[in-house]
Amino acid sequence: MDIYEAINNRHSVRSYLDKRIPDEIVAELLLEIKKCNEESGLNLQLVTNEPKAFSGVLAHYGKFVNVKNYIALVGKKDKDLDEKLGYYGERIVLKSFMMGLDTCWVGATYSKSKCACEVNPGEILRGVISIGYGENKGKPHKNKPLEKLCKVEGPMPDWFLSGMKAAMLAPTAVNQQKFLFTLKGNTIKAEETGGFYSKMDLGIVKYHFEIGAGMDNCKWI
Repeated sequence: MDIYEAINNRHSVRSYLDKRIPDEIVAELLLEIKKCNEESGLNLQLVTNEPKAFSGVLAHYGKFVNVKNYIALVGKKDKDLDEKLGYYGERIVLKSFMMGLDTCWVGATYSKSKCACEVNPGEILRGVISIGYGENKGKPHKNKPLEKLCKVEGPMPDWFLSGMKAAMLAPTAVNQQKFLFTLKGNTIKAEETGGFYSKMDLGIVKYHFEIGAGMDNCKWI
């Protein structure tokens, strides 16, 4: 499976099998997380075989079942933190799917106080990503019309359309898709348009867009 297949086939999964992630897969995940942390300055952490963060009322409300593994989204407090967490978190999500694992972004429906991660002074835990072998593969989400999510001066280039198609497949909080991509000349402006966790969503959709459009075409402003 390549990254394009992962974008098209990965969906959010909330119920997991009681199956351990093999050591060799854990090692691959840790390596990818290490790379992301080195590039971004984040403190993303993989927590395995730990059910307490998803054992309370909030997890039940969020319809999470048998979550024992998760990625803690931790980083230093700054204005760009959420976008970076979204961007690099989604990179790990897609990498995980290519290794046969299912995931779900989780903002509030888990026990933050029971999350077994390390938060250093000046850092904050902004959410987690559940990870494991799903009872199912989830299902596609509904999309807003393309014209509601982007603006283009003149004809839309094929590469931009490919980027938008990939962005529209990205997960967002409660499927709100609160983002807008604007193409002016050969530069792109990506912005969030309100809603909770929309800055994190922006990082997620920008990662998808770059894959669909090709990095050479992505000149952000």
